[in-house]
Amino acid sequence: MTRVLVVDDQFLIRAGLVGLLRAAPGVEVVGEAADGAEAVALAARTRPDVILMDIRMPGLNGIQATERILAGAANEGDGPAPRILVLTTFDLDEYVYGALRAGASGFLLKDSGPERLLAAVAAVGGGDALFAPSVTRRLVEAFARQAGTGVGDGAEPPPDLAALTTREVEVLKLIARGLSNLEIADRLYISEATVKTHLNRTMTKLDLDSRAQAVVVAYETGLVTPGG
Repeated sequence: MTRVLVVDDQFLIRAGLVGLLRAAPGVEVVGEAADGAEAVALAARTRPDVILMDIRMPGLNGIQATERILAGAANEGDGPAPRILVLTTFDLDEYVYGALRAGASGFLLKDSGPERLLAAVAAVGGGDALFAPSVTRRLVEAFARQAGTGVGDGAEPPPDLAALTTREVEVLKLIARGLSNLEIADRLYISEATVKTHLNRTMTKLDLDSRAQAVVVAYETGLVTPGG
């Protein structure tokens, strides 16, 4: 059972999402929030597996809420952090980039159909942290040059990659290019399980929360370049 928290400041959108999710097998809606502050409080109390997070909200926005929820989960250290799926009205959104930079697992357009929404929740809940690699890569390429210039509140500089092994760097490059684990395994002549191991070690060394965040880091550090 995937436990989901729904966050959106527009009542009709939030109610529609809740109704759709409640009708889906294998999904339990553990709460709904109308703003970022309420989302942070509910996430701490209900410990959802997945959070559908509206990105543009008055007061505490989706970027700030994402940062606080993931920081709170890290401080608690009790079980995995929730995977945050950002909801947006258009894909090339610098707010979404800020949320991915903060550790969100991916994003979904609000006009996506019910099947795509449920597939996204299932994918993210199952650990597939990058739901749409090609679209996410395009978003990151569009805004990576703005790294450290105020995209999101309190944006931190990208981490140093010196701690990574040569193979971990290779895997990170290919992840940033939008390749799946299976495609990376074929490219490097290693097993898919080995790819996952390299990725997990990379994320641990760089203190990252999601695969999407790893893509952001790859661009911000210059490991890969837009259009390269």
